[in-house]
Amino acid sequence: MRLAVITLFPEIFQAYMGAGIMRRAVEKAVVSFDVLHLRDFTADRHRTVDDYPYGGGPGMVMKPGPVHEAVRHAKKDGLPTLTILLSPQGRPFTQQMAKELSQEKRRLLFICGRYEGIDERVRQSLVDEEISIGDYVLTGGELPALVIIDAVVRQLPGALGDEDSLKEESFSWGILDYPQYTRPPEWNGMAVPEVLLSGNHRRIALWRRKEALRRTLRKRPDLLRLAGLTPEDYELIREIKEEDYESDK
Repeated sequence: MRLAVITLFPEIFQAYMGAGIMRRAVEKAVVSFDVLHLRDFTADRHRTVDDYPYGGGPGMVMKPGPVHEAVRHAKKDGLPTLTILLSPQGRPFTQQMAKELSQEKRRLLFICGRYEGIDERVRQSLVDEEISIGDYVLTGGELPALVIIDAVVRQLPGALGDEDSLKEESFSWGILDYPQYTRPPEWNGMAVPEVLLSGNHRRIALWRRKEALRRTLRKRPDLLRLAGLTPEDYELIREIKEEDYESDK
């Protein structure tokens, strides 16, 4: 997969893409990554990328010209490209969207805004998709772009050391993940559940599914409506509710 970003702060991406899973994905050629510094596409000696908003108001607005030139440069190789603007007005980002983007054959090009936003004409003429990572305000689009890139890259074959980990983490089942434990078997008076030490893989799988459902029921019950639960899941939920009722007595 090919990824590119347009940003005023390339060092943010260079640091993140040079560490951990992202670095290994680049080294293994699972993904290629280009960073375009927006100031390199300005036309004046001050490398100006922003100006005052028409109509007045606080802050500055990113000029359309440099963004247009950066997008044009990114596309000069003629490769099909999906241009994404990180925006609070965009479609909410989800695990399902991460999967969809990981299967995208086009290059993903992210435009990272700053200041009070980007001139509306960029949105109208250059952007194919707007994505939001949540209903809150950040300083710029760099962190949302990294969130999306991380979630997408880890979906790519060969990006993770253990491909099975994708199948059993939060939201891949449509529900939250089950509790995880490692050595030592007892720590600060707290013991690892006996079932995980049993070696009985069927019991372990059942315990994990039940605990994942328990967590989701307690923390994110809204997810259960969309999770495609089986009759066995509903039976586990009934047991969980009975256990919780007994413990509350």
